[in-house]
Amino acid sequence: MTAVEEPTTGREDVRRTAADALEAARDHLLLLQSPEGWWKGELQTNVTMDAEDLLLREFLGVRTDDDTREAARWIRSQQAPDGTWANFHDGPPELSTTVEAYVALRLAGDPPDTPHMARAAAYVRGEGGVPATRVFTRFWLAMFGRWSWDDLPIVPPEMIFLPRWFPLNVYDFACWARQTIVPLSVVGALRPVRPLPFELGELYPGYDVPLPEKRAPSGWDLVFGTLDKALHVYERRPVKTVRRAALRRAADWIVARQERDGCWGGIQPPWVYSVLALHLLGYGVDHPILQRALDGLERFTIRDERGRRVEACQSPVWDTALAMNALTDAGLPAGHPAVERAADWLIREEVKGPGDWSVRRPDLPPGGWAFEFDNDCYPDVDDTAEVVLALNRVRHPAAEPAIERGVRWMAGMVSRDGGFGAFDADNTRALCRRLPFCDFGEVIDPPSADVTAHVVEAMAHRGMADSRLVKRAVVWLLKAQEPDGSWFGRWGANHVYGTGGVVPALIAAGVRPDRPVIRNAVGWLERHQRDDGGWGEDLRSYRDRCWVGHGASTASQTAWALLALLAAGERGASVERGVRWLVERQREDGTWDEDHFTGTGFPGDFYINYHLYRLVFPLSALGRYLKGS
Repeated sequence: MTAVEEPTTGREDVRRTAADALEAARDHLLLLQSPEGWWKGELQTNVTMDAEDLLLREFLGVRTDDDTREAARWIRSQQAPDGTWANFHDGPPELSTTVEAYVALRLAGDPPDTPHMARAAAYVRGEGGVPATRVFTRFWLAMFGRWSWDDLPIVPPEMIFLPRWFPLNVYDFACWARQTIVPLSVVGALRPVRPLPFELGELYPGYDVPLPEKRAPSGWDLVFGTLDKALHVYERRPVKTVRRAALRRAADWIVARQERDGCWGGIQPPWVYSVLALHLLGYGVDHPILQRALDGLERFTIRDERGRRVEACQSPVWDTALAMNALTDAGLPAGHPAVERAADWLIREEVKGPGDWSVRRPDLPPGGWAFEFDNDCYPDVDDTAEVVLALNRVRHPAAEPAIERGVRWMAGMVSRDGGFGAFDADNTRALCRRLPFCDFGEVIDPPSADVTAHVVEAMAHRGMADSRLVKRAVVWLLKAQEPDGSWFGRWGANHVYGTGGVVPALIAAGVRPDRPVIRNAVGWLERHQRDDGGWGEDLRSYRDRCWVGHGASTASQTAWALLALLAAGERGASVERGVRWLVERQREDGTWDEDHFTGTGFPGDFYINYHLYRLVFPLSALGRYLKGS
């Protein structure tokens, strides 16, 4: 009698196809590793990076026809059919981004009466025109004579003299903000004007759209508005000796923070504004400092068939740690050559000297890792936690001392409330947000759930779950849980990211899966799973709670949800549907498409598409699923 073959169950089918998907993703990720051992995916943002790069080169007199033509091609490719530009894929129109893109295309020679330009200008006027844009946009226009310096908020360079205990000193601001504000205070004091070869009257309301009425300020807005008026009076007749000393001190501060590759902080905004400030202080474009800065920008420039675009930042340390964790989740042995090369590279990237973080922690020995290739002034807690997790999973003779230094540095960066910010400890003075100048995004670095969770997870895997430090951080996380069961995601979109990071950390720290805090989180994730089986959360959730947990399904966000559910011990229908979503949407080459941005720079203002997220997080999720199934 011939045996009858049992029908394959749906779960077994998912297991087999998940294993195939894992193998393909793992092989694809291995192919992306550099010979030196690192991984780096493109870090895509909005077109203001490209527009401001062209404006910088115009201001310095180094803009070339080739660069302009290729940058304009990229900027045009990102324009929506209605003529506008957004801050993230499939996002709503954004006024300041549209104005900067429009000006860049005018530099490239696009006439204002062409349909794509006319549509953009009409949108700008309808939103209040240039007067309604953010300060940074009007700052650029002032440098080219298209806005009055008198109508911009004042940040005097004399603030560099404020002692560290005094409110609104430069170290009250987050590292990215202070690196931007110091050079901009120089530019604002010197008030350069280098006119553009065209007018921009079509971007100002008046001839077809009236200027909207302004509301009378109140509260802190009134206080800082009054202060700004006083600073405008001072700006007309500053004390010359004090102003000269302030400009010298600011220049020294800026020069001292230039990195080996010519950047400032490894990110575009302070890089660009530092170049402008030093140039206005007499540094020619052929000066070694500026030459190194301009040469360094080339490494952040991507040229392909779509045009020329500039990355706002690069993330090799972050990407390499995530890739190592994903590969070991996928079953790659700790001694695999790819993992060994990555560990070698990460160990060499440890930051061993002091930086701005030591202003608040002067007695803390250095250690830790930065996000970028070169950023020794600003290692961060988030990268350090992820690197510690990665190195803790390999057998490398030099790993243990580096891990111990990283753990010690992370522990020293705890804030008073028990949580962890990214770059500084106790960087929480909310007064900084009230300055009229600070409308460009978050300007302080308070503790966040995602960073705190990563620290908890790293330390728990080091056997520190019972330490007072970790217990306080766990309490911080418990208090930070939203009433709906989720956690806010500071550096990723948004509650899916926060919840996807916190649940595995709490489980690693010893919180039982049956505790209400975990059950509530699981319930939130299950309620927000989409009909197609995936998870997604639109970046509009930072400003509009109607979007919390809602958006098009993406590979990275589906993986974050799965990582949380798997950590909580879930193996039911939600997990199976999520895994099937990943399996069915995997490309033939082993990765996934992900046009939507799922990374966050400034909540509500600036977002990122990490091109490696679509691969490393699904690989981790598939690996943990198969191990636990």
